[in-house]
Amino acid sequence: MNAATALTPVPVPSKTFAAYGLLGLPLAFVALPVYVHLPNFYAQQYGVPLAALGVVLLLSRSIDAVVDPWLGRWGDRLYRHSWRAVWLAALLLALAVALGFAALFFPPAAAMSAAGLLVWVGCALTLSHLAYSGLGILHQAWAARQGGGGITQSRWVAWREGFALMGVLLASALPALWGWALTTALLVFMLAFGLFSWQRVARSDVASDVAVVSGHEVGGLWQPWKHVGFRRLLMVFMLNGLASAVPATLVLFFVQDLLQAPKSMEPLFLGLYFAAGALSFPLWLKVIDRIGLLRTWATGMALSVLAFVSVVTLGAGDTTGFLLVCALSGMALGADLTVPGALLNQLIDRCGERGRTDGAFMGWWNLATKLNLALAAGLSLPLLSLWGYVPGQQDADAVLALSLAYGLLPCVLKLLAGVALYAALMRQPELISGPARVQPSA
Repeated sequence: MNAATALTPVPVPSKTFAAYGLLGLPLAFVALPVYVHLPNFYAQQYGVPLAALGVVLLLSRSIDAVVDPWLGRWGDRLYRHSWRAVWLAALLLALAVALGFAALFFPPAAAMSAAGLLVWVGCALTLSHLAYSGLGILHQAWAARQGGGGITQSRWVAWREGFALMGVLLASALPALWGWALTTALLVFMLAFGLFSWQRVARSDVASDVAVVSGHEVGGLWQPWKHVGFRRLLMVFMLNGLASAVPATLVLFFVQDLLQAPKSMEPLFLGLYFAAGALSFPLWLKVIDRIGLLRTWATGMALSVLAFVSVVTLGAGDTTGFLLVCALSGMALGADLTVPGALLNQLIDRCGERGRTDGAFMGWWNLATKLNLALAAGLSLPLLSLWGYVPGQQDADAVLALSLAYGLLPCVLKLLAGVALYAALMRQPELISGPARVQPSA
């Protein structure tokens, strides 16, 4: 099959999109929710120092992030070999995801010293992240290879990301409601269900293969960096992503020690944030249709600043005010999940790289996404410790430090991202949205 045939739209029923996307739900368990729960879990349950824990999280996520481009090339080799090779790799990676997740929240008695726990967390987290990355890249690559044009591709991605957001909601709320044993059991079940659901789609009549484009540049790791539009987009994406990851890392500390809210309200705060993000998708799609991708992203950044700047006015018991913060910041999250990925796809077409080195673009993009979470933990937790905050403290100085780190720091980062968006992309939109360039065939 040639590239033109691969991009011809093929009608696919909605149940097929859903069956493919289902695996996104359990994979989401080891993404953002781990960063929401893990620091609080080890600090409160085992007294692990925040600064040391932040360094471990940073190192683990950094190791995982830097191998993503190579995982993309490995995935390409598996697909060139056979679906059976892909399927076997997916099964092994899913098993590693489950084992790593269980190890994180059920450390052995032999690792109960502070140093032992830090080593255990580092190893279990790195295993979880590497397996999650490998399986996620295989899953994403399969959809990209189906072709079908922009509309069909958007449906593959939308179903996958929709299930992923459901996974984030479940993984954020269930530990407080069910405990870690049942949450881990659900992860294992959904991994198995999602894998076999995906296999049925991959072996069905609607699945297609895309011929490998020959040539030196195919799969080149560094090809994306040759395009100035990609470099600029990635810079804005990282600044904006860091601004979103900092409050995600600190939210439970904020709720417990500044708001002093009942533990039963924690799932409500987290659930409202992610639910607002999910429900805002139709709104943001309408905004995009009216004012375009770049202006929509800027609008989302402004909404986020509006939400978090009000955090400094909150005090103990202000749960209603914080619910409003969660709703507004969740709506801003909807723009963050919708716009950057669409801009990246638009950029790949603009550069003429669709079907050639798009896997390399995705690998570097995934690296940046993970590095944001690592930087958020690695910077905000030691900063809080430097300012004198210790989990469980509720004196005036500790509360002020928490308020500044949770509310004001994200505002500063979002404003920097907005300035970068205007200077790097809005003043030269042709860098990412001009006429597509056609690469010569090898």
